[in-house]
Amino acid sequence: MSYVYLWRFLVRPGSEAAFEAAYGPDGEWVRLFRQADGYLDTQLLRDESTPRTYVTIDRWASRKAWEAFREERAVEWEAIDQRCRALTEREEKIGRFEELR
Repeated sequence: MSYVYLWRFLVRPGSEAAFEAAYGPDGEWVRLFRQADGYLDTQLLRDESTPRTYVTIDRWASRKAWEAFREERAVEWEAIDQRCRALTEREEKIGRFEELR
């Protein structure tokens, strides 16, 4: 089973390209995640009916792998999070899920 973390964002008008660059498949977040054991992948989705609304889907091998990453990389996480806050009007954790197979 993999561990999946979902977030929803409302991006500030005019910040869409910068947001996509930071949160996309080669963005700052994914580059940080790739340094961790147990990171699988990230998907960035844009709502077609509300184009400034995005969802990220981060997949990890296990909850334990995600928790170890958060503990080990807390400083880097906070630094990126601070820089990216200016890009969004709202950020909402949708939830953490276990993928059933």
